[in-house]
Amino acid sequence: MLKNTLIKFTVLAGCFLPFTFVHASEEVNVYSYRQANLVKPLFDVFTQKTGVKVNVVFAKKGMAERLAREGEHSPADVLLTTDISRLIALQDKDLIQPVSSTVLESNVPAHLQANDNTWFALTTRVRNIYSSKRLGNINVNYEDLADPKWQGRICTRSGKHPYTVALVASMIAEHGEQKTLEWLNGFKANLARKPQGNDRGQVQAIHQNLCDLSLGNSYYFGKMLTNQEQKVWADAVNINFPNQNNRGAHINISGVAMAKHAPNRENALALMEFLISEQAQQMYAEANMEYPVRKGVPLAELVASWGNYKADDLPLTTIAKHRKAAISLLDQAKFDL
Repeated sequence: MLKNTLIKFTVLAGCFLPFTFVHASEEVNVYSYRQANLVKPLFDVFTQKTGVKVNVVFAKKGMAERLAREGEHSPADVLLTTDISRLIALQDKDLIQPVSSTVLESNVPAHLQANDNTWFALTTRVRNIYSSKRLGNINVNYEDLADPKWQGRICTRSGKHPYTVALVASMIAEHGEQKTLEWLNGFKANLARKPQGNDRGQVQAIHQNLCDLSLGNSYYFGKMLTNQEQKVWADAVNINFPNQNNRGAHINISGVAMAKHAPNRENALALMEFLISEQAQQMYAEANMEYPVRKGVPLAELVASWGNYKADDLPLTTIAKHRKAAISLLDQAKFDL
């Protein structure tokens, strides 16, 4: 193998733009939605261990479009993304390929990987319900978001966002389309304002007394608690794990896949397997306050302080199956209007 080399990164603020990789025998090319500050340390360690150079393009959108445009000439080997909907989009567009790896298959829980081995979860995050500390400790379910007692007291982000769509899809799997539509109508009736902003913005709204409840991914809570400016927002809320007396809290993932036309398949598989190793999983947990998918890997101390929780073990492939129906119901409820 080549001597250890530095990793070459291209950071793009928006979508994927043209970029030329320098091809070599010992390299692997990554398209990533994951932020540079999170994955760069992982790739540094991988290069130190293997001598394989990691070339990376970072972006917030446009991965599927670029892969489709490049076709069989794409240099991409490994794809890193967040949210099940983005992985399913890559799968549906035939932009990723199955891999055979006992390392991946045995260390990623079955309900967090594709049935055809085209993608694998790397970390999970909980879709928590945050509540104002004025309310004290509460026991809450997602279904409660439609309870009239919360009228005018809930803030949330757009119904079009993949996080919301995935939650609605899980509700369809649990309750069916008709009851989920009724739930969405009740949920909308309880909103304190039009859906807007990001997950952190909902916690900020609780701090500003605009609402009492909000939805948000678990790792954002840790990010706010360790942010000097945003800590005051996080200090104003309790983090609640929903549905602990029944099916468990809805989770989403970050995940990895191999590009369909990967030119460096052996190195790509080596990187994918490294990302599920105990070392990489612990680095993920510490850096982004997410939950490792590999059993036995310790949580970040701050995350562990929130306590244990029961997760919904609904297969992500089932959530994906209901995604289109979820979008349709959100439109019927005119959730964002």
